[in-house]
Amino acid sequence: MTADQPVPDGPPSTPFTKDQGIGWSEYRLDKRYEKRRADAELAALFECEVGEPLLARHFVFYDNDQPIQMSTSYVRWSDVGGTAVADPINEPWPGGTCAQFKTLGIHITRITESFTVGMPSEAESTTLRIGKAVPVLRFTRCHIADDGRVVEVAHPMVRRGDTTVVDFAIDLET
Repeated sequence: MTADQPVPDGPPSTPFTKDQGIGWSEYRLDKRYEKRRADAELAALFECEVGEPLLARHFVFYDNDQPIQMSTSYVRWSDVGGTAVADPINEPWPGGTCAQFKTLGIHITRITESFTVGMPSEAESTTLRIGKAVPVLRFTRCHIADDGRVVEVAHPMVRRGDTTVVDFAIDLET
């Protein structure tokens, strides 16, 4: 943990470790970072100009050495360049993406997700160690700050479809 990271209350965790019900010692994260420019698809998701500089963070999430999820998370270079968030040595970050942005003074107030299901690509099948006949769940997650800006796009996040449960709760105002 670096000086820029908050000291967690209790044992460290991320949304992934909480969702999986695993402890920090059971969690592993493979990561690779690269600077990229927004193509047309990412520009549409970020609601920005094509060519905006982004940091692409490629992750593979493990539970007890079993790959469970893969994703590429994009963040705006203008938000993270030169900060601890842009340094892969700081991953996994206790508290996850929301905690990262909080250290930058950016407050996430909304998260959107969209889902599709399909057969795995060769890379997905290999990375997740699944057969080509096992469907995968692909989803896009956007973190939106209190000023309305999309500050992070995870696209795609991929999980094996035969063992993934997606739970939603929808609170209705009366």
